[in-house]
Amino acid sequence: MAIALGEPGADGLSEAVGVLREWQYDGAPMQLHPGDLGWFWRFGAEATAAAVRTWSRDGRILAVGLLDDPELRLLRLTIAPDAQRDEELARQLVEDVTEPERGVLAEGKVCLDAPMGALVQDLLSEDGWNAGEPWTPLRRDLTEPVKDPGVRIEVIGPEQAHVRTAVQRASSDGSTFTDERWHAMAAGLPYADARCLVAYDDQGNAVAAVTVWSAGPGKPGLLEPMGVHRDHRGHGYGKAITVAAAAALQELGSSSAIVCTPSSNVGAVATYKSAGFRHLPEIRDRCRDA
Repeated sequence: MAIALGEPGADGLSEAVGVLREWQYDGAPMQLHPGDLGWFWRFGAEATAAAVRTWSRDGRILAVGLLDDPELRLLRLTIAPDAQRDEELARQLVEDVTEPERGVLAEGKVCLDAPMGALVQDLLSEDGWNAGEPWTPLRRDLTEPVKDPGVRIEVIGPEQAHVRTAVQRASSDGSTFTDERWHAMAAGLPYADARCLVAYDDQGNAVAAVTVWSAGPGKPGLLEPMGVHRDHRGHGYGKAITVAAAAALQELGSSSAIVCTPSSNVGAVATYKSAGFRHLPEIRDRCRDA
């Protein structure tokens, strides 16, 4: 059977989320997580479906990609564990991301984020795609108890959505996370296994926030996104909310907590390490120059 490139549509998102959950395991290369689709869901189910691509053979999904850029400049791709060196699939992926008329990536400068070690990485390198900026994945094992974060932590429900979104906007320049987008995200399939947490200082100010995404019991859970209010940095709140995130994922049954940040963001890397995460080998996108 030939490899079929498809778009799931809103009705097909549950299947894409389901295979992403299945493909998560401890020791896997950093890869697209159901929580990545969950975070994108803040734009709504239809927009999320329009940004997802699947590659299937004989009715089985072998790869899932998320177009994490409105101009089709970045595809975040992951592949079934038993298909990462599948030559037919890898060659089809290369064709589909190389030719703009396939409806995956645009012309000009584009990047593909795929698991390190997948055959598609090798083929794109042979085609002249260069290594992009380095990213640092980090992981914390959750088989041991997680200490108290040392600050007041609240799990955010619909009534406190405005608190969560305000901290996000105050922690990330250019953030467009509104209350309406929080509610859209919370209505998405992946959020059934997610939590939003906010940390407060002694004066009752909301100082940091994080969203955590479980992929199911015994699987790695994801932090995406985490931020500290720009007016409250330098007081250890990043470490505190990250420890709280690990505890929340542990309660959800996750085997580990994972996160990925640009290696150039040395402050973020240091924060995660202070919260008990250990950094894994750097990863890089494959990029084609214009």
